[in-house]
Amino acid sequence: MSFVIFETGGKQYRVSLGDTLQVESLPEIVGETVIFPYVVLTSDGENVEIGTPFLEGKSVTAEIVAEGRGEKIRVVKKNAKKRYHKIQGHRQNYTELKITSIPS
Repeated sequence: MSFVIFETGGKQYRVSLGDTLQVESLPEIVGETVIFPYVVLTSDGENVEIGTPFLEGKSVTAEIVAEGRGEKIRVVKKNAKKRYHKIQGHRQNYTELKITSIPS
């Protein structure tokens, strides 16, 4: 089973061919193809290549499937014995990708 670890949005993701995943929001629109040049590691089951910090000439290609917003997170601030509390919500934007090609 081959897989790749690549970096985008300050995070690293482990993917195989055909996987779908949610990453930090990207400026491209739905239906476009995106190329991620920052490949950290590739593995084909037997051979493993590790970059220092990235592998030269390797990239991951994905198609944007959807855009959306994540689950609501409640942020609560409270001071005990002061009758102070503040509740704030946050929903993070994301882009959903389908991996179309990985380096072998």
